[in-house]
Amino acid sequence: MPTIIGLAALVFLIVSVWKVYTKAGEPGWACIVPIYNVIVYLKISGKPLWWIILFFIPFVNIIIALLVSIGLAKNFGKGGGFGVGIFLLGFIFMPILAFGDARFVGQKS
Repeated sequence: MPTIIGLAALVFLIVSVWKVYTKAGEPGWACIVPIYNVIVYLKISGKPLWWIILFFIPFVNIIIALLVSIGLAKNFGKGGGFGVGIFLLGFIFMPILAFGDARFVGQKS
């Protein structure tokens, strides 16, 4: 029974991230392709592609993941606090971003 619940939660999270990607104008299937999903995530967050290297450095990857999450939130018109929420509680905040009224506004210069 716990396996079924975990599988259902995983599917729901994949659907949520898929929806976020499509809202940003990217292909939704990209969220399930390893490495490419990080490339698209960086693009949606408005961060440079070379940051993917920083994800392989221990402890630095935590800071980079936080900055990318905040960038994602800001590109959807949300604040930095929402980005911290995506970083800490992605299973709650990603569905809010996906199924809520947030629209992709892109990089604010």
